[in-house]
Amino acid sequence: MRRFPSCSGENGVQVADCSSSNASKNSHDVVTRVYRAKLRGCPCLITVTWSKNLLGQGLTVEIDDHSSNRSLCKVDTRPWIFSKRKGTETLEACSTLVDVHWDFSSAKFGAGPEPSEGFYVALVIDREMILLLGDMKKEAFKKTGASSAPRRAVLIAKREHIFGKKIFATKAQFCDNGQVHDLVIECDSGNRINDLCLVIWVDSNQVMQVKRLDWKFRGNQIIMVDGLPVEVYWDVHDWLFSTGAAAPANAVFAFNLSAEKSWFTHGQPLGEPLSFPDMFLDSKSSRNLGFSLILHAWKNE
Repeated sequence: MRRFPSCSGENGVQVADCSSSNASKNSHDVVTRVYRAKLRGCPCLITVTWSKNLLGQGLTVEIDDHSSNRSLCKVDTRPWIFSKRKGTETLEACSTLVDVHWDFSSAKFGAGPEPSEGFYVALVIDREMILLLGDMKKEAFKKTGASSAPRRAVLIAKREHIFGKKIFATKAQFCDNGQVHDLVIECDSGNRINDLCLVIWVDSNQVMQVKRLDWKFRGNQIIMVDGLPVEVYWDVHDWLFSTGAAAPANAVFAFNLSAEKSWFTHGQPLGEPLSFPDMFLDSKSSRNLGFSLILHAWKNE
């Protein structure tokens, strides 16, 4: 029998999850993706968060009301419950029942929290596939009996924590269904702090260089990706001036494919943006929002 979770508590449902032998030593091993969707004409955001800790992999699926800026429902996995690697839960949002299906029984993981293959996560409404993640698409459609929705969810934002000493690398897809690029951020100080130089590469092509970061530790610049302008924001203040702090320092980089600057105010440090994904909940400010990638870069000493 399906369970209908309460939307008033901190966690709607506790479901089982799959474990990984590659345990993370860092509590910031989290990747969050935000999708814009409509539930029976009601605009909403679907937030999918993958996490990893010493006990294994975790997954949270949350639906937020786009108009009232409030969380509607959440499916929250618990990595310390090692059972039910596949199953179904039903949420209620905007007076609509949303079936969440998952199968991690054959999932394979790399160094990060997201599975690389052998899995699916599917959100279905009235036998229409609203959101489908993973490579097991045939299995997902067969299991759910769903058909493709005329208006599927669209990826509008991603937040990720990346690690390195001088080089920080990840994959980036700046358009929904666009090309996946290799994105590399390189920061080398040489022998002195005033030699610090920031370089960004996309597919081995240098697209940006910032010298004298001791003076330019925050800023923004336009680069071109796939023939489209992408505004890059950077904030490396804590890398330079937080030595000896109790908590590890991280830099923050944001890549915004949009003509609007709707989620950072002038003069506000990039390290202190609006809470994520709350920055995408205001329907007026994010009406024409394209895609945003936010990277928290942590130095491995």
